[in-house]
Amino acid sequence: MKYKCVIFDCDGTLVDTLGDIAGAMNQALAHYGFPSVPNENYRDMVGWGIVRLANLALPEAARTQETVRSVSAMAQQIMVEQENLAKPYPGIRELLAELAQLKLAKKIATAVLSNKPDPALRILINELFGPQAFNQVCGLRPDVAPKPDPQSVWEILTEIGCSPSDAIVMGDSEIDIETARNAGCFPLGVSWGFRSRAILEEAGAARIIDSPDELWDLLKA
Repeated sequence: MKYKCVIFDCDGTLVDTLGDIAGAMNQALAHYGFPSVPNENYRDMVGWGIVRLANLALPEAARTQETVRSVSAMAQQIMVEQENLAKPYPGIRELLAELAQLKLAKKIATAVLSNKPDPALRILINELFGPQAFNQVCGLRPDVAPKPDPQSVWEILTEIGCSPSDAIVMGDSEIDIETARNAGCFPLGVSWGFRSRAILEEAGAARIIDSPDELWDLLKA
């Protein structure tokens, strides 16, 4: 196989979490007396992490450091505690089941790298896919720079024992594509997520797939 590792984004790539993200942030906004944001508006706001999401969701006049910190902290707590209503995108479970066979044969490794807060990410992945679905699961932590910084990708690859040129980073946003390029990995965009094909193309996606099973075209090349 040409590639030995696939690093997946979570929100908008593996799982349609837009409703859960919007619900958590809108609850936090309401708690502090701010108006909610229409769910669909979050499509262009997510991806950079919970702090920036809170900043974008707040009215411009309210975007003080203290308010952003308070709203983002509450939204993160809600994400951890709320019932998960998100579902994997069609074809994702089937793709992961097939990749699991290659994992057992040690022909490929898989990981999840997300700017979703690490505790919320681990709960979501465990609930939807189980604790053994991926070699590594890595969300945003206080001491680590978020994507598109490549450091987390390199850390994952070091643990797995894979070089960047042998890895695919697969995601639905310009953030994922920039992360892949910054890390020296293959930048693979997906069209079923939160961002448009045009945004992925502009970011420099080497390829954009329209269904999860198209990943095999790259893996079997």
